[in-house]
Amino acid sequence: MTENTNVRVRFAPSPTGPLHIGGLRTALFNWLFARHHDGTFILRVEDTDQSRYDAQAEDFIYNALDWLGLTPDEGPRIGGDYGPYRQSERTERYQEWAQWLVENDKAYYDYTTPEELAQLNEARKKQGLPPGYDRRHRDISEAERQRLKDEGRPEVIRFKMPLEGKTSFVDMVRGKIEFENSTLSDLVLLKSDGFPTYHLANVVDDHFMEISHIMRANEWIATAPVHKQLYEAFGWEMPAIAHLPLMLNPNGKGKMSKRNPPTDKHGNTIPVLVTDYQQEGFLPEAMFNFLANIGWTFGDEQEVFTKQEAVERFDGQHISASNGAYPYDKLKWFNGVYIREKLTAEELAERLKPVLEEAGLPVDEEKLHTITPAIQTRIETLNDFVGIAGFLFQDGFEPASAEDHIQRKMDAERTKHVLELSHDFLKDVDFDTIEEQEQPMRDLAKDNGYKFGQLAGTLRTSTTAQRIAPPLFDTFKALGKDETLRRIQQSIAIMSGAIEQKA
Repeated sequence: MTENTNVRVRFAPSPTGPLHIGGLRTALFNWLFARHHDGTFILRVEDTDQSRYDAQAEDFIYNALDWLGLTPDEGPRIGGDYGPYRQSERTERYQEWAQWLVENDKAYYDYTTPEELAQLNEARKKQGLPPGYDRRHRDISEAERQRLKDEGRPEVIRFKMPLEGKTSFVDMVRGKIEFENSTLSDLVLLKSDGFPTYHLANVVDDHFMEISHIMRANEWIATAPVHKQLYEAFGWEMPAIAHLPLMLNPNGKGKMSKRNPPTDKHGNTIPVLVTDYQQEGFLPEAMFNFLANIGWTFGDEQEVFTKQEAVERFDGQHISASNGAYPYDKLKWFNGVYIREKLTAEELAERLKPVLEEAGLPVDEEKLHTITPAIQTRIETLNDFVGIAGFLFQDGFEPASAEDHIQRKMDAERTKHVLELSHDFLKDVDFDTIEEQEQPMRDLAKDNGYKFGQLAGTLRTSTTAQRIAPPLFDTFKALGKDETLRRIQQSIAIMSGAIEQKA
């Protein structure tokens, strides 16, 4: 399939908004295939649908590709020998080849108005038929065509699909696929505004950009026979084609949609856009590994692998033909693995800096590098850090209420007593070796009739105002001795006030 072929693949998104996570997976598979075969990965922006064009979308596309490390070899901002790489800059070429099809009796002018098409579809619906065009202007005379044109009707160019026989092609994933031509429509190739439709622009661009392999989502399978017939009409060879499985909602029903974001079993919204994953603290390395596993099998029952290992194995084989539910929980698992096992504490600390800044918290380098090793095994995403350890970086500390200080089977008096015992003990401790004090503090609790969990829970609430926080002694070390003792004293005052109020 590729032995004697110069592999050239393209990722061709439409700039209609932030990139969908499914689009990023398509880009990833194209990139892997190109890198495996020492080929070329091309970014082509398909901006011919001007009604949905978003001026910021191209930035979103580049940002997503950069984030995952999928650098294009050719594209709008890089250039290349086959540009321009924005379809809106290639309209003359599409018009030229649409006209060529008309002149060679492979296409025709159609003057059906939008109102007439709506009436036609309504009539077909009543007959139990799918929407479609009835080819009313396919074989009209030149005089009739001119009359319709003179009426000022919108003029489009439609492709003349064969009315009989079958169209077949071999899919790299699914094998031979065949369509009855009688079920296919004469699709519009050139719209009344002079812009091409997806069908014409893709075929013309793929030919002149010398694309060798097309890898796209399987929702486009229905258009493949039309494209195959277009290639034959032009006398060009169709590239090899692979239709990739869709990523379905976690419940397996329907594809992941921007308009109707899916939810998990707890009712929480699952992100659909790449920007959401970036903002929620997922690592690009973990996302790369996760997406590579969706619809493709690495082999050897191995799920965690490096980018280079994926490149070495991704030859276009072992791609699934079946759509599959999106395993969002598995992404969190992947992210946790990469945080715990693939990053050093120093590397993780660097990744956490922008997370703190985004949360509006000042970055204290000493505190960050002190606490990072302690939370590395406790977070699944970078953003989890703020919820667990963000209190360390707040300018002001809001202590917990007296009620929140009180642990199970404790009361205000016992809570105050535990705080006083701890304060007296800690004031004489070297905080550089604070972790060595666990057993002495366990003994302190036991000797005074408390469980260590009661003592530790009270101190955790006192110093963090949280029920969930980093390990206690790591918290002390990150806060420093003076601040730790200050917060404990503050808590003693709060409990004293509660006891007086009760009395």
